[in-house]
Amino acid sequence: MLNVPWCYFPPNTGYLAKNWTTESDKQLLLEKDAKSVKNPFGTDFQQLDFSWSELGSAVHLKISPTNQKRFRPPVPIDDSTPISSAEKLIVKSTNDPIFNFQIIRQSTGQKIWDTTIGGLLFADQYIQIATILPSDKIYGFGDNVHGTLKHHFDRYLTYSMFARDQPPDSANPQNGNNIYGVQNFYLGLEPDGKAHGVFFFNSNAQEVTTGMAPSLIYRTIGGFLEFFYFPGPTPEEVIRQYTQVVGKPFLPPYWSLGFQLCRYGYTGTTEIRETLARMRAAEIPQDVQFADIDYMDGHKDFSYDHNNFGDFPQLADELHNNYSMHLILIFDPAIEADYDAFQRAISADAKFIEWPRFDLVPQGLEQQYPMLNGTKIMLGKVWPDHAAAFPDFLDPLNKTQNWWSDEFTLFRQKLPFDGAWIDMNEPSNFDTTAQASGDPDATQLVCPTQGSDSYWDNPPFPTRAGINHGFLFDKTTCIVATHSAIRKATGKRGVVISRSTFASSGRYAGHWLGDNTARWVDLRTSVIGAQEFNLFGIPYVGSDICGFLGDTNEELCLRWQQMGAFHSFSRNHNDKGRNPQDPAQWPTVAAAAKKANYVRYRHLPYLYSLHFAASLYGGTVVRPVFFEFPNDQTTVSINYQFLWGPAMMIAPVVFEGATTVRVYLPNDALWYSMYDSYYGILQKNGNQTFAAPWTSLIPVFIRGGYILPRQAAALTTVLARKNGFELVIALDKNNSANGELYWDDGESIPPNDLTNHNFYHFTYNFTANNDMGSLTIIKTKIASGITLPSLENIEIFGYPFYPNFKQITLNGKPLTLDGSDYSPFSKVVSMTAIQMIDLNSADSKLVLQWQNTV
Repeated sequence: MLNVPWCYFPPNTGYLAKNWTTESDKQLLLEKDAKSVKNPFGTDFQQLDFSWSELGSAVHLKISPTNQKRFRPPVPIDDSTPISSAEKLIVKSTNDPIFNFQIIRQSTGQKIWDTTIGGLLFADQYIQIATILPSDKIYGFGDNVHGTLKHHFDRYLTYSMFARDQPPDSANPQNGNNIYGVQNFYLGLEPDGKAHGVFFFNSNAQEVTTGMAPSLIYRTIGGFLEFFYFPGPTPEEVIRQYTQVVGKPFLPPYWSLGFQLCRYGYTGTTEIRETLARMRAAEIPQDVQFADIDYMDGHKDFSYDHNNFGDFPQLADELHNNYSMHLILIFDPAIEADYDAFQRAISADAKFIEWPRFDLVPQGLEQQYPMLNGTKIMLGKVWPDHAAAFPDFLDPLNKTQNWWSDEFTLFRQKLPFDGAWIDMNEPSNFDTTAQASGDPDATQLVCPTQGSDSYWDNPPFPTRAGINHGFLFDKTTCIVATHSAIRKATGKRGVVISRSTFASSGRYAGHWLGDNTARWVDLRTSVIGAQEFNLFGIPYVGSDICGFLGDTNEELCLRWQQMGAFHSFSRNHNDKGRNPQDPAQWPTVAAAAKKANYVRYRHLPYLYSLHFAASLYGGTVVRPVFFEFPNDQTTVSINYQFLWGPAMMIAPVVFEGATTVRVYLPNDALWYSMYDSYYGILQKNGNQTFAAPWTSLIPVFIRGGYILPRQAAALTTVLARKNGFELVIALDKNNSANGELYWDDGESIPPNDLTNHNFYHFTYNFTANNDMGSLTIIKTKIASGITLPSLENIEIFGYPFYPNFKQITLNGKPLTLDGSDYSPFSKVVSMTAIQMIDLNSADSKLVLQWQNTV
């Protein structure tokens, strides 16, 4: 038989419900079916508790051993607030031939989960459940590299999920390697285009296998089965519902949406100053300068090298005062066990990851590291010159978090930084159970692999994570704080960038996609990765532009700079010992980066508004094309185009040697070009080929029916925020459009309830007919103490009438323009005036109108 696996469980594998009465039973006692096959990786529990509850329109379901307390991730999630939706999911269960359940969309009868496929197993360290899916249009799961946005179901593929210091292998995504974090969530599209989401709430080593049918098998080696099913029915609503449970994304400071630059291997402050000067000479907008571990004294957190970086505090002041820029520093949560920061931690009773018993602590540690005296602290080898301990941020008394926060405050008094870049926080350990280089006196971390103590590190079923790497603990330790620390230290919003993430991480931090390689395939997978992390509720995300590992080249770096300008987190970063790759290294790359960044900076008010809305309501910022067009079968397999919100389409160049881009413009919308000689012109729908020479912007389009707020670009966001506002209005087939703007001071710390924050909210509505054009601006929320720039420029795409600029009024009073133009060829209207509309006026409603002529 074709495509049948050589090993599989028979269909009667599973349990029977002992007290089943109706298909809608919410609590059942399951008992292992005597005819079921044995669990190959342990003895199944004889009895399980099955329960589910309505979470508004969503479903919350659990399966756990009877009278057994099992581990549940200590992550604050909201599993009580009802999910609101026009659709509702229901649960039905049967006992024929074995117990199974289905999650069903009530309005259509579509089964989004159907466990009649069998295969339920539940041993102490091997838990398995399988389901038939409604379609093969499944997106998500991480942290893995995926070669396509939509998962494959034409063969069996397994993806492991267990945090590990493993660079992404973009050339071999089918290996399913687990990398830095765990994102056990997916979004599915049903045959009619309705969307649903499923969240697997578990933090043990786990994996999913996709297969024909289509089907999905989920396995984990601990905890219990806990699922949340979200009804959508639109993709964006699914993500809003998911982030209602795990937490809505944090609001990044405005400056963090600017371009950022870093490298591992800066020789000192002199080289950083030379780089800054080179960037300014090339007039490339830049807001943030990073420093990697080079700045540290012996690679120790909360220290800086007083030789090569002796004037680092002065450089930080120069960035703030002379460049209007910000500074982000790297911190690794691995604290060397023999210096003052560790001593303060011990004095503060901060907790570190420990061995479970004293007899497992390697002999001789107390002699080498006296501060460990009387503790079971586990030491490992990371970047510090000597052995390091790993802070336990799950400390229930918060002493660890308080110590960590105090260290940030203390260090910032010496070096005024603005954000934190958290690396190695899987946590990472170099060469676990192997001889490490570095400190010859360090006791290497050795995990038990035999006997009763191997329970955690050498389980009977290691998941794909162990199969791929030998042991689960490979390059990690044996089995919220920084967000608060930055705010306390700076007194401002700040930003945290984290390598390792879990469900809910987006509440506190952004993410970069890890130590990629300077290859074209990595450029392509970074386009996919940023879309996936928006699904995971982490919209502040991006890749290392131009590639981190290996030497980049001019063409690759140019194309990556063009694409990376449209990721929320936009940073160029590369490895030590490699050729410098800041965009000013090549004249062609400098020109391309300048052009792309100017377009980015011009549209930052729109990008910031998208982030603000995501923080208020949940949802995405960068989103897949199918999110807006789920019934268009072409969009469901698009990998390398993406959207900013609902309105802006980006189509980067991702193949070597290409000077054109094949772009799909969905038929159910109008699309206007925003680049170069085609600016403002309506484009044909469907598959189109667009020129993309090195010297032009990549193809970017605005969707009809939307209004985008923007400002003239500048070299930094601090300067750009002072420029007058602009609106670009793209008309739909009804000659109308809508938009909005969120605006605050860009850096103050918002309250937990963002609706109580001090901000402006404007809505825009535009309509036109044969007689007139009319723009209505409504202030739905007014901030105090924040002065707004005036609205000074308006452009309208697709305007089919001749506007009479001599008969323009604002709230009924004549208005004089400084400049105006209309092209009957491009159908683009433009009008400008210094202080055309004073947005600080007392008027809550502003109406700009003019007459049209035939």
